Amino acid sequence: STKYFLSMPSIIVGTAGHIDHGKSALVRVLTGTDPDRLPEEKKRGITIDLGFADLELGDLRIGFVDVPGHERFVKNMLAGAHGIDVLALVIASDEGVMPQTREHFDICKLLGVKQGIIVLTKQDLVDAEMLSLVEEEARELVKGSFLETAPIVALSSRTGAGLEGLKGNLKQVAAKVPARSSDYVTRLPIDRAFSMKGFGAVATGTLISGEITEASELELLPTGINVRVRGIQVHGKSVQSAVAGQRTAVNLAGVDVAQLERGMVLAEPRTLKTTQIIDAKIDALPLASRGVRSRARVRLHLGAAEVLGRVRVIGDRGEIAPGESGLVQLRVELPVVATHGDRFIIRSYSPAETIAGGVVLDPFATKHRAREFDEIKTSLW
Repeated sequence: STKYFLSMPSIIVGTAGHIDHGKSALVRVLTGTDPDRLPEEKKRGITIDLGFADLELGDLRIGFVDVPGHERFVKNMLAGAHGIDVLALVIASDEGVMPQTREHFDICKLLGVKQGIIVLTKQDLVDAEMLSLVEEEARELVKGSFLETAPIVALSSRTGAGLEGLKGNLKQVAAKVPARSSDYVTRLPIDRAFSMKGFGAVATGTLISGEITEASELELLPTGINVRVRGIQVHGKSVQSAVAGQRTAVNLAGVDVAQLERGMVLAEPRTLKTTQIIDAKIDALPLASRGVRSRARVRLHLGAAEVLGRVRVIGDRGEIAPGESGLVQLRVELPVVATHGDRFIIRSYSPAETIAGGVVLDPFATKHRAREFDEIKTSLW
């Protein structure tokens, strides 16, 4: 029944890993849904944009967010990574850890993901010795992280070997995921928008907090357009309401699909504001080719949004070097929705490389003059 469906615990599992390591094939064989929906993806055999699929495991409902592995599409990966509860770090047994394995894993650490599973795909292509070496390499990669004691499951999406073991481990890991609160303000970052014949504009995303009910009024940020919810789907089923932590699709009245963009936010009216100046604490990645330099132009990934901006290092140094932490002020070129405690990723402007991640301390900061920075630093810490 719908009531039972809505009461089922729900988690979001995000895949991560290098191109052609079997992320989409894994989701396909687990759920029966092909997450590669674009014609170009099917033609080229690679994932370009986010894909979505659902799985019910007993009384657990899992929403999968399948992300592209190619370095050119990391920005698309970031749009889906912000809402995941559990990371499925996918490593091909015949290749081992590769560059995007590391970058995707770094991103998930910086975004504060706390639970996960390591999945060694293509088990049928290697012998026991090679499998053992790749498992050792995976353990070395995640040493000291949230995945240090995570289960490692070797499987083959082609033969089905190991899939039941993965399902069992997913249920165990899911039990450790705390429920998101529906008490906070409603906030749905949009990661996909499309038009459905006979229904009109549809926006989808992971409901970060709050609740959405049929016929409720919402505000589209940063535009400020007021919209009405005509219909709701959660994990592919039509429902009367959606709660925090669920993959949610909302059919909207009062807006055209051309006005909806990835990165926009649906919120309870007059509860959230946009900003263009943010004070934050950041951690620069130890293995990045560059640090975070004051006045550098960067790409800020916050929620499902990507905006350009400049970073100012707070304090007397001009750069936060790889492996170091520090306070910065981010001044972005377009308005974004940010709240205290939000996590984000910083990528260099060109060439685009993930260089840092951080947490929002003051979402509505004011521009600081150089002499104020030491005073600001003390108050923020």
